[in-house]
Amino acid sequence: MSEQSATMIDVAIIGGGQAALATAYFLRRTSLSFIILDAEEAPGGAWRHAWNSLRLFSPATWSSIPGWMMPADAGGYPSRNQVIDYLDQYEQRYRFPLQRPVRVNAVERTATGLRLLAGDQHWDARAVVSATGTWSNPYIPPYPDAQLFAGQQLHSAHYIEPQPFAGKKVLVVGGGNSGAQILAEVSKVAHTTWVTPEPPLFLPDEVDGRVLFERATERWKAQQDGRVIEQPVGGLGDVVMVPPVVEARERGVLESVRPFQRFTRHGVVWADDSQSAVDVVIWCTGFRPALGHLESLGLVTAEGRVDVEGTHALQEPRLWLVGYGEWTGAASATLIGVSRTTRSTVAEIQAFLADEVSAD
Repeated sequence: MSEQSATMIDVAIIGGGQAALATAYFLRRTSLSFIILDAEEAPGGAWRHAWNSLRLFSPATWSSIPGWMMPADAGGYPSRNQVIDYLDQYEQRYRFPLQRPVRVNAVERTATGLRLLAGDQHWDARAVVSATGTWSNPYIPPYPDAQLFAGQQLHSAHYIEPQPFAGKKVLVVGGGNSGAQILAEVSKVAHTTWVTPEPPLFLPDEVDGRVLFERATERWKAQQDGRVIEQPVGGLGDVVMVPPVVEARERGVLESVRPFQRFTRHGVVWADDSQSAVDVVIWCTGFRPALGHLESLGLVTAEGRVDVEGTHALQEPRLWLVGYGEWTGAASATLIGVSRTTRSTVAEIQAFLADEVSAD
């Protein structure tokens, strides 16, 4: 193993997307030393892997991470490429200490902290922030006889554009925003069927990410105060009526059917035993936290999470997890929502390390 860590770093951040950069922004305002280790080849985090036509469902002013606002988009909702450019410029603006591509394979305990292992390299840190998100761990639900299916299966994580599916029979499986947006464009070129566990929940046309974040903020404040509040139906998983989805509604393609029972070699069998020929299944079925690097610490539960209080790991005092979803903070997997949790996380780390020094 190389002597990568001649000195102890105060904080090592694993990941290079929005959660990692927001954490780095607040760390930069302290006296703590830190480093960002990003597995990607270039800036942008998970946004580098999103499909070409993806747009946010919040305006730029509601899609920014702390310190510097995303440049406004004349079309209203920033595109995937605009988000990548913003995160790239954000890195350059703050000149974060960042190394890529570095894929951290494991984290180990040492006598004085945690050691991050990446091939023949290692880094020693007094505290670690895991900010690897979920994109690299797509989830496909198990279906009987899936191995028999001779057609193509891909997850939304690997979907790029609709043209390869022109003229084919395509199932789009999943009722969230990715399912609705991918269905909207694939249905223009292919014979599509939308499969969802329940009828999708469509938000009113005037409700976008701003409203959803405001609701999440109110829920968070109520939880802090021990209050329960009544709010309109509508969460971050409900379908936002962005323009392509509105257009798909006007074409009458936003109708969904309940799940099939099993695969055949050339299609699927439905609950009533009828069969459909299928060429392609696009799974828009979400992701699980990408926490393989923490399995070496024995912290990952059977549900694929780490037990936390806020963002602080309960069984490892030197570890924090940010940006994985509601279990690590309300709206923490969104660009604007991650700011609150990273601010409080850095404050906790600063206090923890200060207490450690004063105890020596």
